[in-house]
Amino acid sequence: MAEGLIRIVLDILKPHEPTIPYFAKFLSGVSGVEGVNITLMEIDKETENIKVTMQGNDLNFEEISQAIEQYGGSIHSVDEVVAGKTMVEEVTTPQD
Repeated sequence: MAEGLIRIVLDILKPHEPTIPYFAKFLSGVSGVEGVNITLMEIDKETENIKVTMQGNDLNFEEISQAIEQYGGSIHSVDEVVAGKTMVEEVTTPQD
């Protein structure tokens, strides 16, 4: 396994088109992406706010950003990033 980005979670604002299934399929074709999960968070008359989780062995953030912009989307925030050789899950602590 590569030592680059292996998971990234993005908050994205996009127009209704392309549809979410098409957008997921398109993003899964980006170099290094092995899987895509999209959750619809909010919808209004012209846009959709979605949470996109991408996983792979060596994700290229620049290429992912360009692909999102190509379809009229914009990244609002990077909500989670995992890098390295293995997946490290966030744990709950007593302070949470």
